[in-house]
Amino acid sequence: MEFDWNNPPFNLDSSLTLQEIEESFEDPFAVKLLPDSPRFSLQARFFNLGLSANGAGILSVYRTNGRQVRVIFARPFQPEEKFFYQRKTDQMLNQ
Repeated sequence: MEFDWNNPPFNLDSSLTLQEIEESFEDPFAVKLLPDSPRFSLQARFFNLGLSANGAGILSVYRTNGRQVRVIFARPFQPEEKFFYQRKTDQMLNQ
């Protein structure tokens, strides 16, 4: 997966690095969602909830053309997102 980091459209939170954001996409249990909101209908945007190699939970909003990923926004998990991620991981492991 190739990332486009030219002029990121967001200020990087001091608690995250670009490497950690990329690692969260490589998480085998990452949850990728396509929102069904009209707000996102003009350009398809996706959500990624994943863990970096050091275990940091990261929520990312991104676009992709199938080859390249453009992260629009990224931040650490909120408690609800951590719960959702853990629930989805548990469901995958118990199948």
